[in-house]
Amino acid sequence: MAGTELAVTVRPAASDDVPVLLELFGGLADYERLRDELQATEEQLRDALFGARPAAEALIAEHDSRSVGYALFFPTFSSFRASRSIWLEDLFVLPDHRGAGVGRALMAAVAARVAPGGRLEWCALDWNELALGFYQGIGAQPMDQWTTLRLDGDALAGIAAEAPRGT
Repeated sequence: MAGTELAVTVRPAASDDVPVLLELFGGLADYERLRDELQATEEQLRDALFGARPAAEALIAEHDSRSVGYALFFPTFSSFRASRSIWLEDLFVLPDHRGAGVGRALMAAVAARVAPGGRLEWCALDWNELALGFYQGIGAQPMDQWTTLRLDGDALAGIAAEAPRGT
């Protein structure tokens, strides 16, 4: 399908899509060589996306009634711009549908949700030439001055334990 534009539908994910999203998460985890880090369960994902306080939103791209990709994102805030923005956590298209406009359709749908004055930001693995080429092809600029950092596990618990009481 690569190179051929597909008739793609992009729609918000619904609670019934949780199993499909987890399958797509598995595809992304395999592609990024991170399968051992995929721990999400249907219950956790359903609560995170559709619970009382949704943490994120997801869009699903479909072709011929088949889910072929997804985008997962959540709101952020820019203090310098005093505006809402979006962090794109995942953008994934099944391998046999890449190069056919699915990723671009998902990206456009996420971009349409950015508030005026806001921005859309994300990370890509430095070895992922396919993704980096796609992103630069739609006008994205790498942020060379920034380094992504992460706290999790024992390091996160350790610093959290230092929080002043009442916070």
